[in-house]
This record gives sequence, structure tokens and C-alpha cells, in this order.
Amino acid sequence: MRIRGFGELEAVIMDRVWSRRSQTPVTVRDICEELCAERQIAYTTVMSTMDNLHTKGWLARIRDGKAYRYWPTLTREQHSARLMCEALDGGGQAEVVLGYFLEQIGPDRSARLRTVLSRRGRSKQSKGPRASDDTAGAESLG
Repeated sequence: MRIRGFGELEAVIMDRVWSRRSQTPVTVRDICEELCAERQIAYTTVMSTMDNLHTKGWLARIRDGKAYRYWPTLTREQHSARLMCEALDGGGQAEVVLGYFLEQIGPDRSARLRTVLSRRGRSKQSKGPRASDDTAGAESLG
């Protein structure tokens, strides 16, 4: 599984961090133990990859004794939204890109997208021009 914007191991680690049931920050050892159950991988490889993800701004961290505890700076959904914006910005005419996008997501997701946009529009109208409704974008289209 490769998540766009990440290298192969970075994508695996981010998937593990995002998929944890607990919102508790993770250590390199936590992730390494999970990965070692499936593949042969060195602790130092996981450590350097998580350090790189921190340097790139994908993971935040705090020192806990001799180790660090890490957590994602964005949710998986926020990351996906950022990728969608980058694709829209770099894909030529936005209206044409959006048209192709709507064709690809199908009628069910398209209808849910219209519902989200409608709710967001109503929410902004009722709150005024400077309003920002962070929950409107959090609805599921999938």
C-alpha cells in the first residue's frame, strides 16, 4: 500500500499510526513490533523513517525518557483532502478536472458530495462571511 506523497515505508508507518485505535502517541518500538510481525525490519530503519516523517512535518513528537512519542499532524482524511487540493491545483482547468472527478466517483458519492456542499453553504450563510465550519468537510463520501 503506497499513500501518495510518502515513500513505501513512510506510507506503511503512517497507515499504522493513523490506524491505531488509541489516540495515544506511539513510540518507534510500538511500530517496529507491529512491522516485525510481518516482515524483517531493523529498529533503526523504523526510527530513521519516523524521524524523517517528523522532519517533513507529518509526525509531531515529544521526548519521553530516552525515546520519543509520535503522533500525526494531520488525520488521514485531512491528508487526503490536501492531496485532492494539490491535484486540483496542478491538473489544468479546475472545472474540467472536477467534471472528470465527478464521473469517476459515481452517482452515490456525487450525491453525498452535493449534500456536504449544500450543508457547508447553509452553515456559512447562517454564520456570516468569515465563518468556518470544520465539521462540514468531515462527512464521509465513501
